[in-house]
Formats: sequence, structure tokens, C-alpha cells
Amino acid sequence: MTRNRGRLCSTTILVLGAVLLAVHAPARAGAAAGSPLKAALLVSGPVDDQSWNQIGYQGLLRIAGDLGAAVAYRQVGSAAERVEGLREYGRQGFDLVIGHGEEYAGPVAQVGPEFPGTIFVTTGGDTVLPNAAPIRLAMEEATYLLGILAAGVSRTGQAGLIGGEPLAQIQRTFDAFTAGARSVNPSFRVSTVFLGSWTDVAEARAQALERLREGADILLPNADAANAGVFQAAQEANAGYRVTAFGMNGNQNAMAPEVILASAVLDVPAAFVQVAREVTEGRFVAAVHRLGMRDGAVALIFNPHLESRVSADLRRKVEEAKERILAGTLDPLAGP
Repeated sequence: MTRNRGRLCSTTILVLGAVLLAVHAPARAGAAAGSPLKAALLVSGPVDDQSWNQIGYQGLLRIAGDLGAAVAYRQVGSAAERVEGLREYGRQGFDLVIGHGEEYAGPVAQVGPEFPGTIFVTTGGDTVLPNAAPIRLAMEEATYLLGILAAGVSRTGQAGLIGGEPLAQIQRTFDAFTAGARSVNPSFRVSTVFLGSWTDVAEARAQALERLREGADILLPNADAANAGVFQAAQEANAGYRVTAFGMNGNQNAMAPEVILASAVLDVPAAFVQVAREVTEGRFVAAVHRLGMRDGAVALIFNPHLESRVSADLRRKVEEAKERILAGTLDPLAGP
């Protein structure tokens, strides 16, 4: 889950009218007594992508609304811009700075020690410092279930997986999907391609069509805004329900309701508010914050328009796997 390569935008402070003035966050170590939390977000793609960056932005708005925080965000592109964005928010005295994606882990390792009074959080990665930690959202739990669905509805036993960039956390979602599919059909095949972009809708469409020409009738994108191109390809080739697609990160079912059977969804806003509350109350722990289905942070959401295509037996397999994941007896990356 990293994201596009946009230009560095000027800081945008989101003032929520009387709410910001009337609701103050609890006092924090190093912050002026009674002052609102200052929280910032760095994203690598547009915040209206109906996917990864949008749910991150929604999380920032939740921090503002629930905690009365003063918030800001930037869309950045290159590695240098990520470093400079983090550093600028540190200079401005922000209490919490969130780099939304695994790609921010390296920049936080570089910048974090320069600003010990700022808490840096990344959604992914391994960087843990006295003032920095990652949130790891176990999307692989939901994509394992998508794999079960895929194998159950596929006619060809083949799926095309289209990612933005080959980050570890993206690959985990694909690996779990494959494991889930092969728990139903051991000979299920996958063809994986990475676009090198999170916004190239045209290339995503072209790559999806190529996967379909190769025999896939299932499409799973994890490419943020570029997902739209994958859904376009599925719609173009969908005569007689020939192609099934899945949504990722946000609930994307409504983007192409005639082809998207279900979405693997992350509750990033709840995770952001939880961490921000820990910061305001002085309870933040510099350790990996792992959140999954058991925490309500990851879910599978069916498209009600296509749910009838899921047989009772297939639904039972999905529910049984979900219960095992919740019980801790099924590792989505290891399979049954």
C-alpha cells in the first residue's frame, strides 16, 4: 500500500469551525496545556481515490472530529519529498505525523530522531523508534477469504493480480489470496503484474485485459486509484458474468456493482483515532501496532447485488475460514 507519485502540495490546515475551538484534546507531554492535538498526514496519491489514500484522509478527518485536533495533509511523490514532508511537519511542531504507507518507514527512520517531541506513525513497515511505530493492518486476512470466493466462482481457475508497486505488504495480500484460492482448488493459477504507479488507470486497464486474454476470469487489484482501470476492463469483458473482480482497501463495490463481488476493507479511520487518542493521553507505545479482523480493523464486505452468485456451500467455506482466522488457528499466509 504505497501510493502514487504526485507533486508536493502546500500544507492544508482543515479547521472544523466551532468544533476545533470548543473541543480540546487532553494535555500532552511537551504540548501547551489545553492546546488541541496537531496531527498531520502524508499521502502518496489523491485523497479521492476511493481506496487507500481516501481512507487515510477519512482517518485524519476523524481525528479532527473526534479529538478536536488541528490537522493538515500533503500529497507527496518522490522519496525526497516524503523526507521533506515529514521534516517540515516536525519543524512546525506537530504532535503526530502519519506517513500513510510502507514507503514512509525509511523516511521516518531518517527524520524521527531529529524531532523527539513528535510522534511518527506509518501504516506499514518496520521502523520502531522511541517516538515512532508502524500500524500493521492485516489485509491478508480478508484477501484470503477473497481467494476462497475466487476459486469458488471461477470457471477457468485463473486470476489476474494487479498491484501498484511490489511492496511487501502488497505482496502479502496477493500471497494470502493465492493461499485462499488454493485451499479450494489446489491447481488455481495466478498471474501477477505491478504497474509501477498507483494512478495509471490506462495501464491498469491494459494489464487487466492482458490477464483476461491469458485466461483469467478473476481480477484482484491493489493499486489504489488505478483500480478503476481494472474494473473498467472487467466491465468490458463481462458478457454473461464472465469476469469477477474484487475491491480493495475501501468498500469499492459501488464502483462497478455488476462485476465486483466483494471488497476487502480496512477501517483505517478507527486505527488512526485509536493511535491519536493514545498520543493525546500520553499512552502511545513505540511498538508495532497489529490490527486485524479481531480488532474490527479488517473486513470482507459482499456486494448485495451479486451476493446471490455465492452458493451456500461456498459461503460456508468463507465463514469457516473467517472463524479460524478470528480464533488464531488459520494463518492466511500459510494456508490451511
